[in-house]
Amino acid sequence: MSQTTKSDNQFQLLLQKRFAPYFATQFLGALNDNIYRYALLALIGFTIAPVDPAQANLLSNFGAFLFIVPFFIFSALAGQFADKYEKAKLIRIIKFLEILIMAAVGLGLYLQSMPLLLFILFCMGTQSAFFGPVKYSILPQYLEERELIGGNGLVAMATFIAILLGMIIGVLVIGNNPSSWALSLITVITAFLGWLASMFIPARTQIEVVSDLKIKWNIFSQTWEILKIGTKKRTLFLTMLGISWFWYFGTTLFTQFANYNAFYLKGDAFVITLLLATTSIGLGTGSLLCERLSDHKIEIGLTPFGAIGLTLFTLDLSFAHGTTPLSTLGFVNFLAHWPHIHILIDLFFMGLFGGFYIVPLYVILQNRSPAGQRSRIIAANNIINALLMVLSSIISIVLLHLGLTIPQLFLILAIMTFIVTLFIFILVPEFLLRFLDWLLVHTFYRVKKKLEKTLKTLHGEKNE
Repeated sequence: MSQTTKSDNQFQLLLQKRFAPYFATQFLGALNDNIYRYALLALIGFTIAPVDPAQANLLSNFGAFLFIVPFFIFSALAGQFADKYEKAKLIRIIKFLEILIMAAVGLGLYLQSMPLLLFILFCMGTQSAFFGPVKYSILPQYLEERELIGGNGLVAMATFIAILLGMIIGVLVIGNNPSSWALSLITVITAFLGWLASMFIPARTQIEVVSDLKIKWNIFSQTWEILKIGTKKRTLFLTMLGISWFWYFGTTLFTQFANYNAFYLKGDAFVITLLLATTSIGLGTGSLLCERLSDHKIEIGLTPFGAIGLTLFTLDLSFAHGTTPLSTLGFVNFLAHWPHIHILIDLFFMGLFGGFYIVPLYVILQNRSPAGQRSRIIAANNIINALLMVLSSIISIVLLHLGLTIPQLFLILAIMTFIVTLFIFILVPEFLLRFLDWLLVHTFYRVKKKLEKTLKTLHGEKNE
């Protein structure tokens, strides 16, 4: 990496050319994905659900499948491209294609063609599948090792905020006028701004480019090959499983919010937004705090800390809902009930500890992957992530069909989180040892500071 201006904290990175254009590019990309996804879900809900609920349910689930399936199909190619070609240039091409994809949204709305709108969703998933490996593998080219935890914290925070803002914007735009051109205009402008930001990402033509890598186009054989590359190193493979569990956890939780609210909380649409916002703010806060808690080091001890918090607060959430109200509650009335405040506290801290859990894992994946294979390893991670997200939906459907309630599903999720993390940390004792070391160091540091303050006070009183 070329000589760069070191940052004392992660927020200084936002003012530096080596990071700020990339940060804006990835944030606008995540925002656009979620604006369109939630707008399409809202369109199905507002226009089809009142007439044919069964078809609306089918289209909603099919849409989710169409966005995920490109990660299975194209991640192998995406990883190869990202390792072979200069990453900043590759990002510009991917972001330009996003503009073309979003330009078709207006046509789909004008023709009122659900097949075309679903195909656009598939194209957005494809674009995201190609962006994913380069999005994470590019960071070590621009950041010092001590900056990786802070940089990844900012990226994670931006992603979670983009999900929330995308949901709000998408639903509001379609809710006001399902046939409006506003959605097309917003998504095209967002895509254009993302492409414009990408033009300022500095090139690193001689860094981590495997120019002699031969692209292999057989999707099936290369998917298997990339999975073998990703799973070759035991620590990296278990790190991928840890990351994938986070997305399994998040998919299970977020998918249940609508029905959890409808059947147990009786909140209106603003309450669902409040649940999502609280969790997203917690995730963003936890992601940003990782740098401070790790003292600029790659501190994998934070991951067990995050796993413990996720387990405890998910366990508490399963018992927190209280008595179901008799009528629908608005925002103010919802907050007047202690069980609902209790739920919001649980969701915030689940998000907070989720940030502690996930950010160090992504840093490990970046830092310990061989430079020439980093993008392909991240592509393998994306494939496993997608698999676990699909598995989450299937298992949730089966458990609910067998008669489990949503709070009981949360209880099962807490138990599974405990088992999975225990399994990983037994297989890789380094996680647990680093956690104990981190805990002892921070506890000792606080005690030392308190003693110094007390001695200073006593010394001052003595002099008086």
